[in-house]
Amino acid sequence: MSGPLSMTTGIASDAGTPVAQGALAFLLARRSHPARTLGLPVPDRAALEPLLTAAARSPDHGKLVPWRFAVLQRAALERLAELARARGAVLGLAPERIEKGVRQYADAHLVVAVVASPKASDKIPVIEQHLSAGAVCLALLNAALAAGWGANWLTGWATHDPEFCAEGLGLAPGEFVAGLIHIGTPTMTPAERPRPDLDQIVTWVDR
Repeated sequence: MSGPLSMTTGIASDAGTPVAQGALAFLLARRSHPARTLGLPVPDRAALEPLLTAAARSPDHGKLVPWRFAVLQRAALERLAELARARGAVLGLAPERIEKGVRQYADAHLVVAVVASPKASDKIPVIEQHLSAGAVCLALLNAALAAGWGANWLTGWATHDPEFCAEGLGLAPGEFVAGLIHIGTPTMTPAERPRPDLDQIVTWVDR
């Protein structure tokens, strides 16, 4: 029996032979970039569509496609910044919290909102559909990083405000923002941060 396909050559390798070491090395070293450090240029439609295509290959039990994308370009982000300011005032949030939410949109150049859009199903639990939307967020984040862009996965208080989501993003009842994926040109190399200790989080179950 042939082994797995090599991602670099497309040729089946012998069973047990390491393949796609470049991809594994990327995953072992991947690091999100703070959204505030992402500058211009940003991917245009031609550059963004392959990233969205990659993200859409995420695990999706039942093939329900319980998520969708809203690509927020500059004019939309400016509109959302003003809406965040207005909604923050209505909600009575502290000024510094409002400003943080506003700046998330006002300072951004391109954001892809991954919208969880669960479908009615007798077989696929809603929780699995929500997890699929989270998988899409990570897949899009990693696709952007692998393509050489800087990227970050955020949410923020405004994404949890139903009025903001309905008016600003056109979300329907039952939908929610799984993540805002900020994408742009990195302006700095982010420092590494502490990572989990496998000894503390892994249980080896052998029987």
